[in-house]
Amino acid sequence: MFESLSEKLGGVFTKLRGKGSLSENDVMAVSREIRIALLEADVALPVVKDFISTIKSKAVGESVIKGVNPGQQIIKIVHDALVEMLGSTNDALQFSSPPSAYLMVGLQGSGKTTSTAKIAKLLTDQHKKKVLMASLDVYRPAAQEQLKQLGEQTGVATLDIVEGQQPVDIANRAMDVARKEGYDVVMLDTAGRLSIDEALMAEVAAVQKATKPIETLLVADAMTGQDAVQTATAFDAVVPLSGIMLTRVDGDARGGAAMSMKAVTGKPIKLLGVGEKWSEIESFHPDRVAGRILGMGDVVSLVEKAAQSVDAEDAKKMAEKFKKGQFDFNDLLSQMQQMKKMGGMGAMMKMLPGIGSMAGKLEEAGLDDGFMKRQEAIIQSMTKVERENPDLLNMKRKQRIAAGSGTSVQDINKLVKQQKQMAGMMKKMKKMGMGGMMKQMKGMMGGKADELELMAQSMDPDGLAKDMASMENDNPLGPNPFAGGGANPIGGLGGAGGLPGLGGMGGGLPSHGGTKKNRKKKGKK
Repeated sequence: MFESLSEKLGGVFTKLRGKGSLSENDVMAVSREIRIALLEADVALPVVKDFISTIKSKAVGESVIKGVNPGQQIIKIVHDALVEMLGSTNDALQFSSPPSAYLMVGLQGSGKTTSTAKIAKLLTDQHKKKVLMASLDVYRPAAQEQLKQLGEQTGVATLDIVEGQQPVDIANRAMDVARKEGYDVVMLDTAGRLSIDEALMAEVAAVQKATKPIETLLVADAMTGQDAVQTATAFDAVVPLSGIMLTRVDGDARGGAAMSMKAVTGKPIKLLGVGEKWSEIESFHPDRVAGRILGMGDVVSLVEKAAQSVDAEDAKKMAEKFKKGQFDFNDLLSQMQQMKKMGGMGAMMKMLPGIGSMAGKLEEAGLDDGFMKRQEAIIQSMTKVERENPDLLNMKRKQRIAAGSGTSVQDINKLVKQQKQMAGMMKKMKKMGMGGMMKQMKGMMGGKADELELMAQSMDPDGLAKDMASMENDNPLGPNPFAGGGANPIGGLGGAGGLPGLGGMGGGLPSHGGTKKNRKKKGKK
């Protein structure tokens, strides 16, 4: 949703890189371009004016630090202003003494019923709450049946349907059942309308008065832009809201709704719907979203996704194999599948600092998730013995695998070569140790590869084993990687093993062809 804005702001900051100092004219020029970028992203005009005013006052005033790169100064100022505009802090979902009522409101077609099931699934899996869902929509055909079906799919209990019962009566019955049967949370899915009307508001207000919900969440469609902000304002005037959930954030909407919502309504965005799957729902963190917009990545969210998707037992087994210098097709397949669970190669790259823009280039080059699916099909067309012993793959076996996977022998040769490169890297890590390997790589890169130290630590199998051990405790992320101290802030990622899929990604990209020595020979010819 924020890709277009991110690209435009990136272009603005690029122009400042060559400047040795920051003048008032530079600030004015940058402010003008940022204002245009925000207006094109459908951010409300009053919000844009306040945002630009904040940037100007901080950039031109005494707060500018001498000797610091002007581009970095502006990025820091814009980042802080973005965080403030988006809501400053993460507003988590609230709970009261059981049963807590969650009232879901919104217009028809915004994804309210599906979002109700997503939140119920989130509360069940991550917060360990016993949840009951109840549909109060007695107008839309099969609306109550839809929630019942969603409950069966997610494994969340739903209130029995009683024909002819009115919304307030259904809500009261749901609260009574929750008290008797020990439910922690009751999700009340109200009826939507095609437009805001008095009858809708009166009904929702009556339900709110009867149930006294701890959370009244408006479900708004991010694709509607500023209309979503106007809807939130209208609802809040009659039914006081506690927060907002934006749906279809994974679409091509321009992002204005998310950026204007807090500033215009004063109500925080609490959740984002980022896809159609039950797991594709995220808490809204203003600082992380601001980092993504400015190309800084979102390492914390990436670590959280890894912790949720990784299987601790599988990761331990893989860590042991890595320590022995082993890496076969089963390992490569496992890495690809873990990457897929985390949203695919493109989604992961967007969260890594500095390389988010490469995600689009990978797709243009044909290295998207379809490319990984073809590689997955090749490995799954192999026998168990072939996966464990890549050296067995002769021409006849490759022809059989190609026929079974719908690919060519050339594709299989590329995958075999990539697997050998990964296996070779694992053997070097075992033989040389990370210290010796980093010295060799630094020598090849002219001693300018200090960043490789961080990579080395993140790919340490021993570190991975410790990370996996910490996951057995209640906290899946282990110790806070961003707490003070000298620890590597990205060490918890685990590199080739701890962050599922990175090993597969490293082995999954096509090589440039031949060794360095061979390429020199070709050049001489």
